[in-house]
Amino acid sequence: MALHITDPRLDELAEQAQKILNAPTKTDAIRQALERVVEKEPAEVEKAPKRPLRERLDQLRKEFNLPPYESLERFDEKAFLDEMWGENDVHR
Repeated sequence: MALHITDPRLDELAEQAQKILNAPTKTDAIRQALERVVEKEPAEVEKAPKRPLRERLDQLRKEFNLPPYESLERFDEKAFLDEMWGENDVHR
């Protein structure tokens, strides 16, 4: 199957990969790059210790300058959905 690249950014990346990998063609460079990612990375990812979700979320909060989770207002999803559907008379 032929490889047809229409995205300019993808074409630029393929050219860079071709130079880095000393591949004869862009197609060969893409093949080599994909083989490296598909065949080698999963083993490396499995070996790497995964940080707890709380730590990852805290890191994202810092990166995007979000307030601490504890300071956020509680959200009543039931009340929100009732109001959205016009069922404001539902008893809680």
